[in-house]
Amino acid sequence: SPQEHGLDFQRLLDASAYKEMFRQDMIRWGEEKRHADPGFFCRAAVEGALQPVWVVSDTRRLSDVEWFRDVYGDVVQTVRVVATEETRKRRNWVFVTGVDDAESECGLDQGVAFDWVITNDGDKVALGEQLEMLLQSLHRSL
Repeated sequence: SPQEHGLDFQRLLDASAYKEMFRQDMIRWGEEKRHADPGFFCRAAVEGALQPVWVVSDTRRLSDVEWFRDVYGDVVQTVRVVATEETRKRRNWVFVTGVDDAESECGLDQGVAFDWVITNDGDKVALGEQLEMLLQSLHRSL
């Protein structure tokens, strides 16, 4: 964790070069935690949550999705946000071998039937319409 390793937590949250210096170490640490306890991060994400709707962002592995479905059943709605590679490159994404092809980045590329797939290629109107449909569905299920 950042505390265990004396890292600047806020700087790890942005897209800085600082984060990139520690990214592979963070992935390795996360893998060790997950290997010892597959529900470690999932339980941490929901600890103390009392709201009727939770948004658990940035799950990375099939085991995460399976954990939420096992614990919460049919109320779980999975959402995948996609963008073309061209769009991602315009946003300054650069493929890094050993990072971007690791399970932490592509572990959900197969094996999950997502309830929602949201396209975010820069069209704000289209994005808004998709998000509105998702929100309306959530409101109906409350």
